[in-house]
Amino acid sequence: MFLTYMQTVTKELVSWMRGHDSSIFSISVHASGRYAITTSSDTAQLWDLDTFQRKRKLNIRQSVGIQKVFFLPLSNTILSCFKDNSIFAWECDTLFCKYQLPAPPESSSIIYKVFAVTRDGRILAAGGKSNHLHLWSLEATRLFRIIQMPTKIRAIRHLEFLPDSFDAGSNQVLGILSQDGIMRFVNIQTCKLLFEIGSLDEGISSSVISPHGRYIASIMENGSLNIYSVQALTQEINKPPPPLVKVIEDLPKNIPTAGDVKMKMTSGRVLRPARCKEHKTQTRIIKQDLTGNLENKENELSDGLNKKRLQILLKGYGEYPTKYRMFIWRSLLQLPENHTAFSNLLDKGTHVAFLNLQKLYPIKSRKLLRVLQRTLSALAHWSSIFSDTPYLPLLAFPFVKLFQNNQLICFEVVATLIINWCQHWFEYFPNPPINILSMIENVLAFCDKQLLQHFIDHDITSQLYAWPLLETVFSEVLTREEWLKLFDNVFSNQPSFLLMTVVAYSTCSRAPLLNCTLKDDFTYFFHHRNNLDINVVIREAYHLMETTPADIHPDSMLDAFVALTKGQYPVFNQYPKFVVDFQRQERERIRNDELDYLRERQTVENMQAEVDQQRLEDEAWYQKQEELRKAEEARREMLLHEEEKMVQQRQRLAAVKRELKMKEIHLQDAARRHFLKLQQAQHEMELRRLDDEIERKVQMRDREIATTARDLEMRQLELESQKRLYEKNYTRNQEVFAKEFREDADAYRQKVDFEEHMFHKMIETDQTQTENAKKVIEEKLAKAEQACLNTDWKIQALHKQKCDDLQRNESYQEMTKLLRKNRRKEVELLNAMMEEEAKKWKEAEEKEFHLRAEKKASSLSDTSRNWFLKQELSAALEHAERPFSKAEDSCLQREQKAPGSLARTSQLTDISGVDPSTGLPLRRSTAEWHGKKENLLKKVRDLRQRLTAQAQNRHLSQSLLAM
Repeated sequence: MFLTYMQTVTKELVSWMRGHDSSIFSISVHASGRYAITTSSDTAQLWDLDTFQRKRKLNIRQSVGIQKVFFLPLSNTILSCFKDNSIFAWECDTLFCKYQLPAPPESSSIIYKVFAVTRDGRILAAGGKSNHLHLWSLEATRLFRIIQMPTKIRAIRHLEFLPDSFDAGSNQVLGILSQDGIMRFVNIQTCKLLFEIGSLDEGISSSVISPHGRYIASIMENGSLNIYSVQALTQEINKPPPPLVKVIEDLPKNIPTAGDVKMKMTSGRVLRPARCKEHKTQTRIIKQDLTGNLENKENELSDGLNKKRLQILLKGYGEYPTKYRMFIWRSLLQLPENHTAFSNLLDKGTHVAFLNLQKLYPIKSRKLLRVLQRTLSALAHWSSIFSDTPYLPLLAFPFVKLFQNNQLICFEVVATLIINWCQHWFEYFPNPPINILSMIENVLAFCDKQLLQHFIDHDITSQLYAWPLLETVFSEVLTREEWLKLFDNVFSNQPSFLLMTVVAYSTCSRAPLLNCTLKDDFTYFFHHRNNLDINVVIREAYHLMETTPADIHPDSMLDAFVALTKGQYPVFNQYPKFVVDFQRQERERIRNDELDYLRERQTVENMQAEVDQQRLEDEAWYQKQEELRKAEEARREMLLHEEEKMVQQRQRLAAVKRELKMKEIHLQDAARRHFLKLQQAQHEMELRRLDDEIERKVQMRDREIATTARDLEMRQLELESQKRLYEKNYTRNQEVFAKEFREDADAYRQKVDFEEHMFHKMIETDQTQTENAKKVIEEKLAKAEQACLNTDWKIQALHKQKCDDLQRNESYQEMTKLLRKNRRKEVELLNAMMEEEAKKWKEAEEKEFHLRAEKKASSLSDTSRNWFLKQELSAALEHAERPFSKAEDSCLQREQKAPGSLARTSQLTDISGVDPSTGLPLRRSTAEWHGKKENLLKKVRDLRQRLTAQAQNRHLSQSLLAM
């Protein structure tokens, strides 16, 4: 979105400001007119209206929208109101956050939609979709009042304070436009409804109040525009304040002396009921001087100031305080502030004499130019002579620049200056004021005859050394601070002080002026700043005011100070009316003649333009026809030339085609030969690769055969070590059995201590059997560990097999099938051997049982205690036999799970019979058992070698077929 800035008088586009992405719904202008704030739903931007550039930008989160951002009146504070009811105050220059208003109470919490601020910026009114109205004190930053409207009001659409000329900006009447289209005006202090406009049938859509609170303009819902007079609606709103109340005691009939009479007087304004602040009246006891008069009323100014005291203060400090200078000037000049009269002058618009002011005075600041144009136009509408006064812009410009934010004060200051300090300036209009310049020359002749004679000798008149200072009111030769200090003294004295200042400026500069001899040097001196102390000039002016004789003193020829009248401005006709009228008539006649001349010239120019246009069109047509003819001939020649070129190009193209065809044939032949060579090289490379693959596979086969041979050798060594271990165990077992037999024989021979011997034998037998069980378990554990190692070796071999190619894997799978068949046969063979072994053990157990029965029968003759010991011995033997059977069963289960390890099973002895002498079971020789085992292992090795050779031959044949 963009913002357009237009000149209201000339309707010209001044600036086009871009920056908003959404529509702008609020614009607030600073009281000085320099800054403006534009507000949209997502951002607020601060603009400099002098340069029309964006100064700052306020960005917020998307979840929190902006409700309104505006300037507080007569301050540099910006108030930002958001949709979450948060209100912040910012400093305009630094954008420093001054304060934040606290959250309203929950009992009366509303979403703020509309806002209004009093003219003094102390009270903020906020409302929304509720019948509650919140009043905030911005000085104390607190909510000091909640006004509840009637229940029929559900929402507040607009708020605006009604201005009052007599409340010093603390507006007390608030206009509230509700959803029913009725605007009610309420006193915020008494909460009393004063009056209302609009009705349910004819509701108000929007409304605005004039700056002075006299009129209310409302746009009705039916589209009409109604203007209301506040004075007609109520008589109490704009009631003027009563005069100052003074209570003076009546004098007795007998006039006492001056020292005995006292008077009680109270000063202060009578308070209106609507004022929120309490004023205390000041009571003073003063003595009344009955013999003398009271102080001259001329020295008494408005606002309680005294002119004599101000002059004393000015002489003491040389200037007024900057903070109070404008206030003092307004009091010294006694400005009436006629708002209505000034508004009427502004309503007449820009005067025709100043429409092109920017061409004569190109001021950089457009705002300053507009204020100057309005002020000069108001002066021209006030008195017609000012429309023809050429030096009026120079005279008014310093005051316009000083009071650019208050055009009314600016106008009244310039008007007061013209009426009092510019007396008799227009009697010789349009010439400079000869009479005023003569006064200055007389004073200069009195105080510095040498300087005047120097001016006369070089033909320098008062129009050259005095008039430039007067028509510019010293603004060209002084700085801003010097000019303000000078006019502090000018406005504090009589009108003749300005003329004395002109003389003092020349006398204080007599040294450089006496050195000047050229007229251009004098002209430059009185139009530019010089190295001169303004304080010296002011002191010299005061000295001239006191020492100048009465016969040549300007006071004798100038009137005393006269202020502007209240209500309406006085008529200004102190100029030769016939000259002005004649000039105006002549100017009007010249303007009409000029308009006639311009119209005729415009007609002639239009006719000449038409003739020239026709002539140019004819010349252009002839020229175009000639150009077309030449172009046609040129194109015919070009066509013939192009046809010749085309024939030549076709011939060259045919030759090129033949060459390209031959090149294509050669390239195809070369590509075919290159392709054949490449194919032959690829075949040779493939043969080399196959040879390398065959060699690699042969090497791999040799490595595998060597590895298998080494594994078989390792197994052979393991079997040999196991053979020696089993032989050692067998020998140990034979010794144990021999010892047992000897102990049994000794038992028969030692009957005396049989009881004790049998007990020790039982204990020894138990220990021996336990040790044997441990040894068997350790042997079985070693066998299990060996089986695990063999299984790990097979797993590693299997992983190696998986890394080979697919053909080798298939051949290995076939070999694995053969190995599985062989393993099943081995398992069947070993199972048969184990069954035979189990049968032999069963037979041994039966014979052992028979032996125990015989022993039991032979011992029946023994005592009962011997029989008890024999029972304990048999129980111990049974307990020792159970671990052997459990260990053998677990070994068989592990060997069935790992068929490859069956070749290294336990070497259990085969029972062939019973020893007739001892009755113990007999065992076969270990050599016979190991011989059978060696034959079996040899057959397994031969079978594996045949299977490996068959798999390798099959793999080699498949590789050759693949090549």
